[in-house]
Amino acid sequence: MKDTPVVLINGPRQSGKTTLVKEYSPSLSYYTLDDDNILNAAKQDPVGFINGIDKAIIDEIQRAPELLRAIKLSVDQNRQPGRFLLTGSANLLTLPKIGDSLAGRMEILTLLPLSLAEIGRRESLFLSYAKNQSWPQQIPSEQLEIISRVLTGGYPEMLMRPDLARRSAWAKSYIRAIVERDIKDISSIEKLVEMPRLLEVLAQQSGKLTNFTQIGGQLNLDSKTAQKYTGLLETLFLVHQLKPWHGNALNRILKTPKIHFLDSGLLASLNRVTIESVEWNKSDFGALLETWVYSELLKATSFTEEPWNIYYYRDKDKVEVDFILENHARKIIGIEVKASHTIFNQDFRGLRKLADLTDKNWLSGIVLYNGDKLWAIPFSMLD
Repeated sequence: MKDTPVVLINGPRQSGKTTLVKEYSPSLSYYTLDDDNILNAAKQDPVGFINGIDKAIIDEIQRAPELLRAIKLSVDQNRQPGRFLLTGSANLLTLPKIGDSLAGRMEILTLLPLSLAEIGRRESLFLSYAKNQSWPQQIPSEQLEIISRVLTGGYPEMLMRPDLARRSAWAKSYIRAIVERDIKDISSIEKLVEMPRLLEVLAQQSGKLTNFTQIGGQLNLDSKTAQKYTGLLETLFLVHQLKPWHGNALNRILKTPKIHFLDSGLLASLNRVTIESVEWNKSDFGALLETWVYSELLKATSFTEEPWNIYYYRDKDKVEVDFILENHARKIIGIEVKASHTIFNQDFRGLRKLADLTDKNWLSGIVLYNGDKLWAIPFSMLD
């Protein structure tokens, strides 16, 4: 805001964007495009609407993309920093007309639901520990505490509802609102009725290799349509396609992405997973736990000034590493997620293979729950 005319905070609905921008800039005029009167005025005369504004917060900008060209014209005439603070509940980087219209004039930040460190009001140090291989002594969390954290996720509204039934009710309303309104805002699709069913199918596939032919077959959709509809859910920050890691020396890598939900609490509600069902059937918990760790890694990498990309590794021998963090210097951190209480030597198999493949670029390998550059770390260390 000190050196950029337009700042956009994008991220899923109910992640705290509006609360953040209002508290950060209480003196700015505030317009929300969730208000139909304001939305209609913005759509009917975008240039006139923006010309009547000097500095302002404009909430849910994806609902009136026409405003972005008007903002561009206004900023080109007056490039004073901090003029427009925008929020969007869709990934505007995936919408070309939006990205192009403010290139070089807008800084984009992503706000995901609360991380474990944020919930505890602590600084996120996981990446620093992993990079420096310097882990403090810490007592592992009780299993029931970890299960509860995973089932709740990071949405503020979910965290404020201690009762599972009320969290599930909120999750259902949340998904219904996105399907009935937000998808319409960013795309016109023929089979809107299939979107809730698609979400349920993807919930069963979270953390698994993506097969759009199989997914589409369950919904009477062809694979291209299933992929397109999944892309819309990704644009709205519900799911994310995790790509495989590859390097010049890797010729056997599989190219198929994995689908992950961005919030484990939402995934738990879709899959109807409870503390009781986890205690009865531990297999329900594995995919949820992996989704939770992925979400925490996304948040941790967003907190650091050093850019990190997240991938997974799997070769044709089915040797896998759940997550790979790679920085711009191509330094690698490998992370395995295990739901069991006990760590065995074989749990480091994928990390050891990846360490050999990456050689001098290898920083460390971690099994989240000793050996040179290999660590078994309690889940509580994701703080």
